[in-house]
Amino acid sequence: MRKIKYKKGKRLQPYTLEYTGLHRNKEIEMQLFVYDDCTVGEYENGTIANLEKHIDLAKINWLNIHGLTDINLLKEIADHFSIDDFMLADILNTTKRTKLEEEKDVLFFNIKSMLPSETTDDIRVEQISFLLKKGILISFQEKRSDFFTHIRERIRTNSGIVRTKNADYLLYILLDAIIGNFYITLENEEDKIEDLIDMTKNSADPIILEKIEKHRDNFNFLKRSIIPLRDSLYDIKSIKEDNVFNEIDPDNFSFFTRLHQKCLELLEQIESDMGSLESASNFFFAAQTHKMNEIMKTLTIISVIFIPLTFIVGVYGMNFDNMPELRAHNGYYLVMAFMFLVVIGMVFYFKRRRWF
Repeated sequence: MRKIKYKKGKRLQPYTLEYTGLHRNKEIEMQLFVYDDCTVGEYENGTIANLEKHIDLAKINWLNIHGLTDINLLKEIADHFSIDDFMLADILNTTKRTKLEEEKDVLFFNIKSMLPSETTDDIRVEQISFLLKKGILISFQEKRSDFFTHIRERIRTNSGIVRTKNADYLLYILLDAIIGNFYITLENEEDKIEDLIDMTKNSADPIILEKIEKHRDNFNFLKRSIIPLRDSLYDIKSIKEDNVFNEIDPDNFSFFTRLHQKCLELLEQIESDMGSLESASNFFFAAQTHKMNEIMKTLTIISVIFIPLTFIVGVYGMNFDNMPELRAHNGYYLVMAFMFLVVIGMVFYFKRRRWF
């Protein structure tokens, strides 16, 4: 699983422009939407100079950039939109935790988006960054993905209220789509937990314990990713009072509050799921202990049955001369019968006491 190594990530200076992610073979692609409530324009894979011709600050502009490998092109984009090197370095450094930065004319937000792996128990992670300026939202993704396909379709078809709102509302629905991926990932983990609980009831295979620990790591990973997102969304509330960044419509702060509430719901559900995982782990160990106790009980009963038989055999194996039973004509059969009765008596006694 690709973890967010907050403390063990590659050590870079705050202004160092170097991509630290995994998708190093992805070429940069750009897509620009320019829209209002009446019109929409869509432009792809042009140069910055060509795309600039289509940007209309009287409308809403969404520039979506896929790929972070061409540092020179990204530097050109940053210079064109007055993005400082510290923010660009945070966009390129995927080991950084989720954060929110507020300046006079720009709001910077980066977030970890995640989805379950289709073939393993791992979680797929991608960093997505947003820059919100007056009339324009720029999003940076490590690679082309379908996180925002439904939002693009809503813009094209004028579905909902997205084309009647400003760029801050667009940021809200993009963040909402990413948080939706957290729900998908969490639901996938919950389905696997249910399977693990069923497995602990039917099997004592040690691989079950390995799977439990794997999913416990996944839940801790989700928790570490959601907590800074929760804190960043809470910090958006302070923007309303500090008068530093003023491009969020006061009516739209309630939308970001909803996202904050969703993060709280996710964290509560994770705590509940980790409790279920702990119960599965405890049940596994309890089942193992019970199985071991049953084995020990069986072996103990067998040992107790054979102790008096061993004593009888030991007595008649001493071969003293003055042992009248040794010369009895039916002595062998009598001793064997007595030993058989001892076994039957002990089994009956154990059954009566419900020891097995």
